[in-house]
Amino acid sequence: MARWLPRSTDLTRFCQKLNRVKTLEDDMMETSFNRCLSTIDLTLLGIGGMVGSGLYVLTGTVAKEIAGPAVIVSFIIAGFASLLAALCYAEFGARVPKTGSAYMFTYVSVGEIWAFLIGWNVLLEYMIGGAAVARAWSGYLDSIFNHKIKNFTETHVGTWQVPFLAHYPDFLAAAILLVATAFISFGAKVSSWLNHVFSAISMGVILFILIMGFVLAQPKNWSAQEGGFAPYGLSGIMAGTATCFYAFVGFDVIAASSEEARNPQRAVPRAIAFSLGLATGAYILVSVVLTLMVPWHTLDPDSALADAFYRRGYAWAGFLVAAGSICAMNTVLLSNLFSLPRIVYAMAEDGLFFQVFSRVHPRTQVPVVGIVVFGLLMALLALVFDLEALVQFLSIGTLLAYTFVAASIIVLRFQQQKVDAPAPAAGGRPSPQSHEVPSTGELKEYESFSDKLQLVDRDKSKEHREPGQLKAAFEPYLEFLSDFYPGEVVTVAVVTLMVSAICLCSILVFGNTHLHLPTWSYSLLLVLFSLGFLLSLLLIWAHEQQHGTQTFQIPLVPLSPALSIVLNIYLMLKLSYMTWLRFAVWLLLGLLVYFGYGIWHSKENLREPRPQRVSARYVVFPSGSLEERVQAVQPSSQPAAGLPDTDTDNCKR
Repeated sequence: MARWLPRSTDLTRFCQKLNRVKTLEDDMMETSFNRCLSTIDLTLLGIGGMVGSGLYVLTGTVAKEIAGPAVIVSFIIAGFASLLAALCYAEFGARVPKTGSAYMFTYVSVGEIWAFLIGWNVLLEYMIGGAAVARAWSGYLDSIFNHKIKNFTETHVGTWQVPFLAHYPDFLAAAILLVATAFISFGAKVSSWLNHVFSAISMGVILFILIMGFVLAQPKNWSAQEGGFAPYGLSGIMAGTATCFYAFVGFDVIAASSEEARNPQRAVPRAIAFSLGLATGAYILVSVVLTLMVPWHTLDPDSALADAFYRRGYAWAGFLVAAGSICAMNTVLLSNLFSLPRIVYAMAEDGLFFQVFSRVHPRTQVPVVGIVVFGLLMALLALVFDLEALVQFLSIGTLLAYTFVAASIIVLRFQQQKVDAPAPAAGGRPSPQSHEVPSTGELKEYESFSDKLQLVDRDKSKEHREPGQLKAAFEPYLEFLSDFYPGEVVTVAVVTLMVSAICLCSILVFGNTHLHLPTWSYSLLLVLFSLGFLLSLLLIWAHEQQHGTQTFQIPLVPLSPALSIVLNIYLMLKLSYMTWLRFAVWLLLGLLVYFGYGIWHSKENLREPRPQRVSARYVVFPSGSLEERVQAVQPSSQPAAGLPDTDTDNCKR
């Protein structure tokens, strides 16, 4: 029976396959896409992905039901939390200017199977997100015409009473997705131009809302007579923060577009910073004017802004708000349809997904097969499926991607940079900086004290540590860690940090409600897991990291990514159990695709060297200061034919 069990070497090789990382090309600017997007183009793409229908709906909902006028504070905290994740994307987008966003970032630093699962989840996230926005767009337009479109469809087509299917087919939502798919397939420049138009209209409407809102503002709406500024207290502010956090999830479209940016090293970080800053400012200012125009407890959660203007006697302003909302939703649709095919293209280009999606149209220079196929799938989702139950799935996929990107930043920052070996000088002589032992049989004699001093100085120069090595200041206390490969301890510490964060957040979320822990055990577990988290953080910090790179780097590593990891895990655990159940089913489907196709067609699998039979191994033993002895050691099998047994032969060099 034991012979049917896998050997340890086979298990090791299998785990290495799962965790192999992507090999990047020497020239990462080379691409089959058209590098035509400027910083302004990327910024407007990011704004379009973030400032959607949430600005017109989410602000009123959170203000009335969760936080009151303190929704302003909720958006400030949510904007800062999003900034931690956005900075991680900015560093990766500048260092790895390739399409794929979180999938690509995870592949180059963590491992293949994790990258595939991230890409697999982001794929569904964009599909559901685009279909949900299309249905919201259809419903918003239908409400302007007193639901005539809905009534006509139900009368002439009929209704369904089937689980997971919509009450009636939404042809308008499917049609807008098909039209958007056609425009996206014309190329990045056309998509960018269309996004410019809708973004300009949307920002013009927002500017109108702010000016009119401050003119109509009444400070008494924040007074104690109306409930005060924070009627739900700190708990309401933090609950509102968790909801407002999802308003900023669209900035990753910038990272997904980095392969089409003219100068991604500068454009991607700037575009992410500008778009996130403008989006945060828009959400905060609109929340201010909305809660100052009318009392927060009288807001209409479904159409707060339009209703506020109507109640103040400016019914005509409701049409401008509706136009701005539709344009904002158009930008979100374009953002989803723009990003999704490029992530699928990156997976297909690496061999992890079906190869047909890696085809790029020679004239438009876009992955037209992915655009058409997933545009049709998105339209089908919007046409027949009930998406309300699946919308929460968007959150878990986004937060998981944020978590892995933050962990990837830590791993990548403490990895050694790839440097080419120094070329020998003319005449085949080694360069003066070469540390190789001379191949001649003569030993170098140090005739003077200055020669010996140069040798000592050379040894001291080794104190300049490479990334991933233990800092010299900690070596006397953590000497046992010096024997590990550079970056190996950091990788283990990152895994420990994430496990500690999961346990810590689980106690915070479920300790009092579901687990009913007594106070002493609740406090003890919090202290233990907090110590594990902090010790992992200190252990990472005790190692050298990369410095002096010419691209953008997130400050305060590893603290900033670690805080992002904790926040993302906490928000994931706040989701419902049904969301986790659907997430597990989708992961199982992804694993079937990966083990059935991806692991065998991966380009990294083709790059792996084939095992070869070794007839002899050579071990070098130091003997003296600059002498070496070479001993030939035969394998454990029989000696190769025609080769003498040289186990005991030593050759002095």
